[in-house]
Formats: sequence, C-alpha cells, structure tokens
Amino acid sequence: MFLCVKVQYIIANAFFQFLGILLDEETLSYLRLTGRSSEQVDLIKMYLKAQGLFFDEFTVEPIYAETLTLDLGTIEPSVAGPKRPQDRISLRHVKTSFLKLLTAPALEQGFGIDTSMSENVKTSSLLSSNGKQEKLSHGSVVIAAITSCTNTSNPSVMLVAGLLAKNAVEQGLTVPKYVKTSLGPCSRVVTRYLERAGLLASLEQLGFHVV
Repeated sequence: MFLCVKVQYIIANAFFQFLGILLDEETLSYLRLTGRSSEQVDLIKMYLKAQGLFFDEFTVEPIYAETLTLDLGTIEPSVAGPKRPQDRISLRHVKTSFLKLLTAPALEQGFGIDTSMSENVKTSSLLSSNGKQEKLSHGSVVIAAITSCTNTSNPSVMLVAGLLAKNAVEQGLTVPKYVKTSLGPCSRVVTRYLERAGLLASLEQLGFHVV
C-alpha cells in the first residue's frame, strides 16, 4: 500500500531534495481535482511515460541502491527544540523534558537556570493589556504561527486548523494578548478555501490573520 497522493506531496515538499511521490493514475486524478484540464493531464501523462517515470501495473519495479522500511505505527507527534530546530521531543514528553532542560547546563542544550533559589524557576511577570493582567512565566507560549508551506497540496490539514479555531471560538476560548499569532497560507488558494468554508473568520477572531 502507498500513502495517498496528498500525503505524499506533503512529504515531498518537506524533503524537496528528492522526488518523494509516486507518479501514477492517482497523481493524474489529483491534477484533475485541482483544476488541470484534460489536455494538460494527457500531456503530463505522455511526458511521464516517455521519461519512464509513470508507474502502472506494467511498470518494472526499479532497482534502488538502498531501500528503507518504516513502520507508520511507530510515528508519534513531536516538537522541535526547545533550543535547536534539529532536536526533537515527543509530544508526550514535552513537559518533563522542558522542566529538565530549564535547569540543565547550556552545554547540555539547557537554559542553565540556577536551582539554588526556587524562585528562579518559578519566576513570572504580570503583563497589563486593556486593563487586564496576564502572567508570563518560563515555558509560556509567546508565538503561535499556522503555516502551510508544506501543506498547500492537502486542504484537509489547513481545514482541520480552521475547524479547531471555530470550535475554540464557539467554546469562548481566547488567546492571551502576549501571544503573537499569524496565519501564513503560502498560497492564495488556501485563503480562498478557508473563506469559502466559513473558517477564516474564526481564525481571525483568535488573532490568526493572514500575513
């Protein structure tokens, strides 16, 4: 089994150094779905076949110098950082890892906060905005950006963000004033389908305006 075309495109966008998609009839169906004319699709298919890049039941399986096997069931949500983008922390370990790194030495990618005085770890500041005070402390989220640079080919990913925003607004949830929010669609079509789905207004209400 292969990943669906839309998911393949997300991976291919993230790893643009190589062609990370399977070019077959599903690819052509995606092109039709995204507004390409029959003439364009036919031309693309002819070109791919001429170059030996089109895969179907008659295609001889390519011989690779090296192949990798990945069990999709082992993949879990994770976050980058907290200091270097190449570092990764499993989402379920974020709290414990951050608390540990908060006091770890800088040479161990920690923040080196002195633990001899407990108030150093628990330090917080009160911020005032429009007469309302909010507390900012170690670990507070201060930047929240939704981007689709690698997701423009898969509308469901951005629509989920819009639906989450809609539900948050309906539940009366808000974003603290000290959080810098932004929405970077990276494609005008993303903005259009969020508008047509009636989800852009909810995102904007939470502060996620198009940048």
